[in-house]
Amino acid sequence: MPWWSFSSSSSQSSSPSTPDPTLAYGSKKDKKPIDWTTSLNRIDWSHYTDPRNLIPVILLTSTCIGSYAFYRSYLRRIPQAALIQQKFWRKRSLFGTVTRVGDGDNFHLFHTPGGRLAGWGWLPWRRVPEKGKELKDRTIHVRLAGVDAPELAHFGRPSQPYGQEAFDWLSKYILYRRVRAYIYRRDQYDRAVATVYVRKWLLRRDVGLQMLKKGLATVYEAKTGAEFGALESKYRTAEKWASLRRMGMWGRKKGAFESPRNYKTRMVEKEEEQAGLRPY
Repeated sequence: MPWWSFSSSSSQSSSPSTPDPTLAYGSKKDKKPIDWTTSLNRIDWSHYTDPRNLIPVILLTSTCIGSYAFYRSYLRRIPQAALIQQKFWRKRSLFGTVTRVGDGDNFHLFHTPGGRLAGWGWLPWRRVPEKGKELKDRTIHVRLAGVDAPELAHFGRPSQPYGQEAFDWLSKYILYRRVRAYIYRRDQYDRAVATVYVRKWLLRRDVGLQMLKKGLATVYEAKTGAEFGALESKYRTAEKWASLRRMGMWGRKKGAFESPRNYKTRMVEKEEEQAGLRPY
């Protein structure tokens, strides 16, 4: 039986071609220099600039940033007057619960931003502490703006007439109640000087103004540091009517009245004389 003859050319054409390993991808012969611009142009940037992808990203980012800014300004709790941001004074108010009354014209406020809408009072982790240890360094010391109440006994000084009455009235009026304080500045004792309002029978009452009407405080008469907001005229009118009606401290015998400012000045002069700092 004869054998078919196959030429080398025919065998090479019919057999599958074998790739030259020297010409494989990645070999030195296949490599070509590529500049940076060409490399960047290979990225499909249309995926990132497509409005269907870009708009949701912008909205989500803006919402996150706006929510954080809103939280910092309105929902973050402020534990002490020293931590109130400078930009808040005269522009913001603080809402919270009165946890302690210190004197006839100052008290401690536990800041509850957002009130009940933010969960304060009904969510388990949003409750106002009741024990003194839990409240330590967590309350804002507030000084009523524009008024000066009779002094209680402290620092070795005797109590001023009507000092206890003013303290008792303020305690009954605002203690453990929710109030709103419109803050003006921080005084030398790290207290937030503020006009304070409390709800009584669905009406908003100015606490300082009510004390003036009851004759349990006078208009603040210090040479520096007096704060009234826009209420000085209203406060002086209330003080005048209380004196004419002989309300509270104004009802003392003629010549026996001494304002809180005069009382403090007399006490300072007496202490300086006892210490030998003033001539007799």
